[in-house]
Amino acid sequence: MGEIKQKIRTNLWFDGQAEEAAEFYCGVFPDSRIVTKQHYTEVGPGEPGTVVTVEFELAGQRFVGINGGPMFTFTEAISLEIVCADQQEVEHYWNRLGEGGSYVQCGWLKDRYGLSWQVVPQRLNELLATGDEATTDRVMKAMLDMVKLDIAQLEEAARG
Repeated sequence: MGEIKQKIRTNLWFDGQAEEAAEFYCGVFPDSRIVTKQHYTEVGPGEPGTVVTVEFELAGQRFVGINGGPMFTFTEAISLEIVCADQQEVEHYWNRLGEGGSYVQCGWLKDRYGLSWQVVPQRLNELLATGDEATTDRVMKAMLDMVKLDIAQLEEAARG
């Protein structure tokens, strides 16, 4: 038996696009890879030889993509948050994950597979944690008016 690398893994349900999505995500995040693929056999329920699950790793975090069919789709009730070191990183994830998807508000986007992501600069968390209510209010108001989060504008709001 192998060592358990991660006790809890996120499983993502796709309608036949699990392998494609995993490859796309691995191309967006550095230090990412496809770990394993499992294929349907004659037992089914899918077409023998097609991918039923693909396990992949994004920046050290394991996920499993399941080709489960059209009966379930992603909603905003769950999202994946990317904490970004700087604006350049915000731009990278925002642009790459947003390709073919849609941009929402407050750093949220939906990718081409319908999965919701929050692209959040670490600086936002720091500005909201200053303990000064007036600063927090200004930063929060600025964030609520943004689609893609902009660190310079958030810092400007913090200064008043």
